Amino acid sequence: MKKGRLTKKRATIVLALALTIPAVMPVSAMENKGHVTIDSVKFNGMDAPKTIDKMVQTYSNASLDVKYSNGEVKNFPLSYNRLFKSEDKIVMNNGEFIPAGTPIDVNGKPIVDKSVAGNSTYFVSDAPDANSLLNPIGGKIYMVTHYEYQTFDAAGKSAYGIVPASMSLSTIQQDKNSGKLTPTSVSKIDFSSVNGLWIPCNGSLSPWNTHLGSEEYEPDARSFELNPTSSARTSVESFAQLYFGDKLKANPYFYGFIPEIKVDNHGEASVSKHYSIGRFSHELMKMMPDNRTAFFGDDGSYTTMFMYVADKEKDLSAGTLYAAKFHQNGTENGGSGNLEWIKLGHASDEEIKAIIDSGVKFSDIFEIAGGPKEGFKAIKQYTYGKTEYLKVKPGMEKAAAFLESRRYAAMLGATSEFNKMEGVTLNEKDKKVYIAISDQSNGMLENASDPSDDIKLPKIKSGVTYQLNLTGDQKDSSGQKIHSQYIAANMLGLIKGEDLPGPDAYGNTANVGKIANPDNLSYSEALRTLFIGEDSGMHTNNYVWAYNVDTKELSRILSNPAGAESTGLSAIDNRNGFSYIMSNFQHPGDELEGKNITAVNKAELIKAMETEIGIDRTGGVGYISGLPSVEDLLNTNRDVNSIFKK
Repeated sequence: MKKGRLTKKRATIVLALALTIPAVMPVSAMENKGHVTIDSVKFNGMDAPKTIDKMVQTYSNASLDVKYSNGEVKNFPLSYNRLFKSEDKIVMNNGEFIPAGTPIDVNGKPIVDKSVAGNSTYFVSDAPDANSLLNPIGGKIYMVTHYEYQTFDAAGKSAYGIVPASMSLSTIQQDKNSGKLTPTSVSKIDFSSVNGLWIPCNGSLSPWNTHLGSEEYEPDARSFELNPTSSARTSVESFAQLYFGDKLKANPYFYGFIPEIKVDNHGEASVSKHYSIGRFSHELMKMMPDNRTAFFGDDGSYTTMFMYVADKEKDLSAGTLYAAKFHQNGTENGGSGNLEWIKLGHASDEEIKAIIDSGVKFSDIFEIAGGPKEGFKAIKQYTYGKTEYLKVKPGMEKAAAFLESRRYAAMLGATSEFNKMEGVTLNEKDKKVYIAISDQSNGMLENASDPSDDIKLPKIKSGVTYQLNLTGDQKDSSGQKIHSQYIAANMLGLIKGEDLPGPDAYGNTANVGKIANPDNLSYSEALRTLFIGEDSGMHTNNYVWAYNVDTKELSRILSNPAGAESTGLSAIDNRNGFSYIMSNFQHPGDELEGKNITAVNKAELIKAMETEIGIDRTGGVGYISGLPSVEDLLNTNRDVNSIFKK
């Protein structure tokens, strides 16, 4: 390596340090010696789309400024790069190309939509979600992508939650000069060893380079067992019929866990479901730097904040599950409160899987009362949706803790009043976790008639992004030490939306200059920026935003097609020296019919959406390009090694 030159890997380290470690030496003294550091980065945001041709696009005309300590500023224009759509026939499966979003059954065959008589076709999900662009394995880059659900079948009827879901594994070619990403092959990931995949929402990349997926909106085992006409029974039986070819194999306890996907040196993916992490509406699992502690989103109404501490680093096969009790202490900027952690139990995957495989039912775990009764606990939680009176049967505490985690947590006093708790991400340097409350309503308001009322916050339908402050040396509610240095001690509102009293001319019911319904969150350590993707019916077009945690500046950097949700958000500081912001969209054109739009011709907008993309028919997978590579940032004929000097 020549003097004054850096490899991309070393340059990335230098960049991260330059952006996060302030220089002690005065800038003037450094400049006199020819030493220049990176002072700051700033996203220059973009306007919301105002014409039909823009409202149907996925695009960015934002940019990034990099400012150096000598006053020089470099500007990098951003743009959006599509990798593929979920309807594209790019997956090689059993000798034929099938659409990327087509689910496969237990035997690896594409699942067929027979809703239109005489015109069978493959199901194709219109809802791509999480992306994990893995660090190179065996010299190759791979990407895992979720396909969350199917909005409609071919007959136009709702197919949500009744069709098995899927993930794909893409082999990605990276241009060595520009960093451009291109999928060269795509395959479906086999979930037959874990009884299939249920509604995979968001996901994350583990510190040890595996993909941590999710299974959201776990089916209610009580309704499944006791109410044959319930949606819980019909959806799980439909799933089993399509996946196994036998509805009698339906079991709600198969689903609601964290699947971990590992890719080996040959590009083969293997799947494990981690039953010891608990069963609830997993939006996303985010690991902490100790490789043991994790936090979660629990999506839905009347949900719970969970924390998991694994027994061993980089091993999620056994650990301890905790749930939070929220002690409110303010309402400013959305709200704030301290967190007390209640231990639910310790288990291994093997133990909980054995309980599931034994054929355990809800009635084996709990006794049920029809109303208040001595010895029974009144709770309210997401899957059942109304107050229920329960008592754990003797010896079934472990089954309750890990198969009915939210119910058991509420019975022990944890708070089950969170609403639409979704994305989670980590700011490692500052020891902060960010978590999205997409819609602050329902259980998070004052509700005197509920069994408990820990949360009494203001109603903000457009949501709040919260900050959790991490610390160590904490004890749980029983006084036992929690063996982690990454425990969330409190949470406080960081960024809140603004509800409008009525729709504006574009049909927005939340201020278009602020975030509405935050969902996907991802944080860049190098850029000191929190990225936020919207899942909003309150904005006609959903956006991706960049929030600088130091300057508090909020910038819109991407617009998705009208009616589409922003998904798959993942900020990547370095893949072979290049940076990316992965971003997908799903269900384009959804719910446009019901919007009060006068600024443009609504009928023409709907027609353009159908023509250009297709309404609720496909979704897009891609990334924001134009971010500077490490070499771009440091190509200044300066002694970049000076960044390390004080």
